[in-house]
Amino acid sequence: MNDKDKLNALLAQIEAANTAYHEHDAPEITDAAYDSLRREAEAILAAHPDWRGQAKALTQVGAKPASGFRKVIHRTPMLSLDNVFDEVEFEDFIARIRRFLGLKDEALEFVAEPKMDGLSISLTYENRLFVRAATRGDGTEGEDVTANILTLASLPRELPHDAPDFIEIRGEVYMSKADFLALNESQARQFANPRNAAAGSLRQLDPSITAKRKLSLFAYAQGEASVPVAQTHWDYLATLKRWGFAVNPLSRLVKEGGTELFQAEMGAERAALPYDIDGVVYKVNDLALQNRLGFVGRAPRWAVAWKFPAEKASTVLEDIEIQVGRTGALTPRARLKPVNVGGVLVTYATLHNEDEIARKDVRIGDTVELQRAGDVIPQILGVLKRGAHTHPFKFPDHCPVCGSLAVRVDDDVVRRCTGGLTCPAQVVERLIHFCARGAFDIEGMGEKTVREFHDAGLLHGAADIFSLPAHEAEIARREGWGELSAAKLSAAIAARREIGLARFIFALGIRRIGENNAKLLARHYGSYTHWKEAMLAAQVIGSDARLELGSISGIGPAIAQDLLSFFAESHNLATLERLEAEVRVQDEEAAAAIDSPLAGKVMVFTGTLSMARLEAKARAEALGAKVTESVSKKTDYVVVGEDAGSKAKKAADLGITILSEQAFRDMAGL
Repeated sequence: MNDKDKLNALLAQIEAANTAYHEHDAPEITDAAYDSLRREAEAILAAHPDWRGQAKALTQVGAKPASGFRKVIHRTPMLSLDNVFDEVEFEDFIARIRRFLGLKDEALEFVAEPKMDGLSISLTYENRLFVRAATRGDGTEGEDVTANILTLASLPRELPHDAPDFIEIRGEVYMSKADFLALNESQARQFANPRNAAAGSLRQLDPSITAKRKLSLFAYAQGEASVPVAQTHWDYLATLKRWGFAVNPLSRLVKEGGTELFQAEMGAERAALPYDIDGVVYKVNDLALQNRLGFVGRAPRWAVAWKFPAEKASTVLEDIEIQVGRTGALTPRARLKPVNVGGVLVTYATLHNEDEIARKDVRIGDTVELQRAGDVIPQILGVLKRGAHTHPFKFPDHCPVCGSLAVRVDDDVVRRCTGGLTCPAQVVERLIHFCARGAFDIEGMGEKTVREFHDAGLLHGAADIFSLPAHEAEIARREGWGELSAAKLSAAIAARREIGLARFIFALGIRRIGENNAKLLARHYGSYTHWKEAMLAAQVIGSDARLELGSISGIGPAIAQDLLSFFAESHNLATLERLEAEVRVQDEEAAAAIDSPLAGKVMVFTGTLSMARLEAKARAEALGAKVTESVSKKTDYVVVGEDAGSKAKKAADLGITILSEQAFRDMAGL
């Protein structure tokens, strides 16, 4: 059985066990067997991070959300944090802040908070009364767990008269080590760790079960609010305490030079704390600076999680296997003699690419040192002991799946299969990507199902997914299905016949077009029709469309070339035409405030500004403008600073409106 089949079998068993325990309170397998299933599945996913989007049985603590959990849209998204693991990476974080804000010698101030290992929660108060609690979910949409959170006696039901009429307060629901041990001693089924215990307890469909389990809450952040609460994050925490919330007493206000010392202190105290932490979160204290810094992708620029040192271990490298991804990339991964690293049984580790294998000279049979830091894929650090009768690894020059030539183009470190859509591995991986979270997110169309339908001849391309409901009766007769599950699949597919432009672009699986780049393209072009027409027009070298593509901030030459290559292939155009007949791609909504004079405007910045260029661009984009790198006939405004060069001259020649920095500041409300 290969890794994919093995993982699918494991996930099916885990999901069945979750349902039996969490919904029916009737476990069907032993605790040891359940933990073993999870460890084995996690080990496989560590070597195949692209598969994690389909492993929902692991990301959901307990069974799938039932109808009792209403969905809640967060007014302000609950985004994740970037991680750093040492002093150098933390200094890089500070340097990025300085570059963005244009700071030189001014010392930054941070609030340092132990990073709780629990479940994020958003608490909503309207007219100072508690009305709703929601889990983080995917950051945009969470689950309503109001009835469950009300079982916490420490939760303030009402805020003082000076609190805003509306406010979202964010925090962490956790279980102390002592309460975790007591819970495990009181029942046959034991949770693996306090975080899983807290999450499983809060997400019970029956609040009476939650009430029997001792959960705690620390408040630490703010979402949406009708009026400002404080000018600094430190003062905000003080306000939360005054309102009756528990705030971690170990939080500290630290100067830029004091972060390393606090990190060391927390690392030394970690084992003795009554709850689990896996690092320290550092937040810029000045809320005005936080607002200026904003977000990039899914993380704030003003905060970072400094994780504790990575766990290390040694084991034997048993084999080097080659995986083929959706873009044809041949990726090596190490198969290891299983070893426990930081509480996780590791069987696989990344080897990155052909050059990395040669640089480290790792060979089958060697004893190697590996590390696992947080959720990072385990990686091999180097060879500790050379194995007997070993030979340097010879990287294949042909695809291990379809046999096509595998080549490296120019300076690319990745060797790629040239088989394209004739390579079964690439076809299946693209279909899996198309259905995954972040793309079409079709419930029930996980890797196992995609592979099954592809092997059965029901799926050849993405558009075939939307023809599956026509085969509902046939699917119902397949082993392991049935009428109900087939009907649910049809309903899930029907629910995805409308999709946002950014998700659609990402779902196509174009090389180098991840979620962030897909959003950049969607924001710039606005509609599917405009985007497609522009990409076709950009096939002509020197055309306005090609120049426009190259001018989009964040879309470099390599990304632009991959986009053009995609649209140059007739089979990709045929796929788009088939999808056009099946789905409706919604226009991208403007991110700007309705009254902003910059909304929908195409802008270029040139010359030296008193504010950092990065901040100016980010502010303009936050107000709905499209920032490009070059001036064209489509440009609306050119903001000029000191020593403006050819861009200012070209703007004048084209009759484009030229703004001074102060004029831009006035329009942007700065």
